Amino acid sequence: TYITNVLASALQLLQFGRSHCWHSGLKKLVGVSGFKAGKKGARKKVVTVLHFSLHGVEKSFLLPFLQNTMADAQQQQVDPTIQNPDVVTKYKTAAEISTRVLNQVIPLCVAGAKVFDICVEGDKLIQEGTKAVYNKAKTPKGIAFPTCLSINECVAHFSPIESDPEGATVLKDGDVVKIQLGAQIDGYGSPIAHTVVVGASAEKPITGAVADAMKAAHIALEAAIRLIKPGNKNMDVTKAVSQITDDFGVKCVEGMLTHQQEKDVVDGKKQVILNPSEHHLRDFERVSFAENEVYAVDILVSTGEGKTRQMETRTTVYKKTGTRYQLKMAASRQVLSEINTKFGNFPFSLRDLDDQRKSRMGIIECAKHQTVLPYDILFERDGVVVQFLATLLLTKNGNVKVTSPPYDPALVKSDKELKDEELIKLVASPLKPSAKKNKKKKAAGEAEAATA
Repeated sequence: TYITNVLASALQLLQFGRSHCWHSGLKKLVGVSGFKAGKKGARKKVVTVLHFSLHGVEKSFLLPFLQNTMADAQQQQVDPTIQNPDVVTKYKTAAEISTRVLNQVIPLCVAGAKVFDICVEGDKLIQEGTKAVYNKAKTPKGIAFPTCLSINECVAHFSPIESDPEGATVLKDGDVVKIQLGAQIDGYGSPIAHTVVVGASAEKPITGAVADAMKAAHIALEAAIRLIKPGNKNMDVTKAVSQITDDFGVKCVEGMLTHQQEKDVVDGKKQVILNPSEHHLRDFERVSFAENEVYAVDILVSTGEGKTRQMETRTTVYKKTGTRYQLKMAASRQVLSEINTKFGNFPFSLRDLDDQRKSRMGIIECAKHQTVLPYDILFERDGVVVQFLATLLLTKNGNVKVTSPPYDPALVKSDKELKDEELIKLVASPLKPSAKKNKKKKAAGEAEAATA
């Protein structure tokens, strides 16, 4: 994309620039930062144009030469959506790593285990997994979301650093633990989240309100990933999820969001909201889903009213925003520089910064001036929260769930059931249409085209 922009500017110089300045303009374009990152062939041709211009070659020759070069460069641009099979492979590779790490973290959630140690181990496993793939080229890869273990009424984003009081938190028997993490390959992230109860087993299953919430959240996730498809509307998903939780006597956590995912973007424009208040609904954008989109479908369900509040627990997960501001403190500038170098546009934990003490100082100014976005730690006011999150690709052949929390019905004993017949049919339906249906749809399209 960058090389195409350079070529476009060069073309404008040749077409509209005055004879005494167009070659100097080309020289500046070749020298600007980022030019070296372009395609070799296109870069070489621009340099050739510059060489010709400096040696008096007529515009009449250079103009068609540069126009052809521009066309070549545009063809070389990579499609960043899942219409590109390489992008799908990167999502799936990241998803395999995320799923494998989740399955390695789950057995670590035992009574007496330190949350800090488990989070560190989860991040280490993600880094090891991503280092083992895509090594032929300098492909950016690593953590798409740092390992978080949010306990009981804590809604999300609990990922303590050792120097904070929360660093000493240990798991207890019966704790409801929400595990969230994610890997990314070349900017394509595949997050996943799952809920476990410490000490639960087939012999000692989860019961009561927590079981109702887990079963409702699982069914709500299955319904959402079938309703998020091209042509459907986001508020229809909100309505269906609320209907499911009502049947189980539980509530979604108010205002929680499912985000569209793109290359280097974890909080895309299109969203689905859970249990919205009147205030949320006033400003919330109604959208339709489209083919080749990706979503992190995030379902959070509470045994209480779904109302949240902040407490004294200190935020540790942040993400840079791209906002520019001249920070005053040297520690703040150093922290932001390290963030830009290490984490790109993905969320990160303060424990992954070199100097945690300075990081705590510097991140405050960064957050104040919105150069980073804090992932605040929220708490349910009067209940326990469970979470399931899956990464969903909306392909031309149907929905593909690349990450999927390993819900085990043998561990969850709830006597409540989904009542709505339409939703029961929806959850039982396959994610992807059968090959026979695809053939009929294709034939119908061809017939329509023939008669048009």
